[in-house]
Amino acid sequence: MIIPKLHYITQGNSPKVVLDNIQKACTSGAELVQLRLKNVSEKKILKVAQAAKEITAHFQTRLIINDYYKIAHEIKADGVHLGKLDSSPTLARKNLYSWQMIGGTANTLQDCENLIVKEVDYISLGPFRFTETKDNLPSLLGLNGYAAIIDALQTEVPILGVGGITTADVSNLLETGVSGIAVSGEITRDFSNIRTFNQLLNASSTAEQRYTFKQ
Repeated sequence: MIIPKLHYITQGNSPKVVLDNIQKACTSGAELVQLRLKNVSEKKILKVAQAAKEITAHFQTRLIINDYYKIAHEIKADGVHLGKLDSSPTLARKNLYSWQMIGGTANTLQDCENLIVKEVDYISLGPFRFTETKDNLPSLLGLNGYAAIIDALQTEVPILGVGGITTADVSNLLETGVSGIAVSGEITRDFSNIRTFNQLLNASSTAEQRYTFKQ
């Protein structure tokens, strides 16, 4: 399963704004959108998820649902992303189609190891720096934190950086060994940043290939 290198995590203070932002993200070239709605009833999330699925399907953008794996199953989204206090990936796996991806949130090496045992398809590891999207933020990792954890893990599971990441951070972050990034604020502020992020993320893989061929 190939996990896109850039995940856009939705923002917006109402379902309408969230859906508008999904439309803008897809128009700007987002490969994957994570629908994240907090403090809304499950019934309302299902409705928004169905609308989000219509938009993303039109652009052939992948859609994953934050937390609600039953909704991800019902609307045949591309997968689910589970926070640390959400359901276990093992439970979600039993209730999803075999082709649906499962991502998990991690803040520490131990979190990552637990998720790998539960066979997640990717891990969002953070926070990189301070971000207002989350309350009760765990300790910040910074570049050294990522490098240390990825070095210790030696895993094939893609690790994504998350938490206040800007376009200026991408090249340094990639040097730590992350496979990609999940971004919310920097994209919601300016959707043209998606193009910049995509260029920075893809440029790195072509540069690496060139480097390998020389050897």
